[in-house]
Amino acid sequence: MRYADYYDCDICNGNEVGMSLFVSGCPFHCRGCFNSEIWDYESGKRWTEEVEKRFLELVGRKYIKRITFVGGDPLCDNNALDVYALIKKIREIYPDKKIWIYTGYTWEEIFINQNTDDASLAEICRQKAVANCDILIDGRFEIDKKDLSLAFRGSTNQRIIDVKESMKTNQIVLAEYNNY
Repeated sequence: MRYADYYDCDICNGNEVGMSLFVSGCPFHCRGCFNSEIWDYESGKRWTEEVEKRFLELVGRKYIKRITFVGGDPLCDNNALDVYALIKKIREIYPDKKIWIYTGYTWEEIFINQNTDDASLAEICRQKAVANCDILIDGRFEIDKKDLSLAFRGSTNQRIIDVKESMKTNQIVLAEYNNY
């Protein structure tokens, strides 16, 4: 996995004070994307054990309440396995931290091959990553639906999904942040 950067004290990509990891690579190439410079899977820096160790140390600070995965697209085929592995580590070490994921995939696209033998490794990792997060902002940015007044998203088609409630009820439950 490659990453463009991480913010070790972020208040923009989720509620409360958190950290945001900008993962490189995106298959969607949405017109008007504000992160188009990291669409390339080879852009940015390599995610190494040393980088991960430092990142996890920073996550452990008491005032960090949330970790957000953004991109590029953290759930694209090239990133899903590594992102899921990192989420799993965060959950083991810091079970009370909230995890947010921004992706161009919709909830329906992520779970289309759930519980089937047809699911690829990337699809399985994508599903597990989402199942282990708290908030999913799904859907591709659509410039003709751009709305700067929205909380935590850029276009009206994107949803802020409460993952735990959605998994529990087996239907999409929007998070309270949709009302900002």
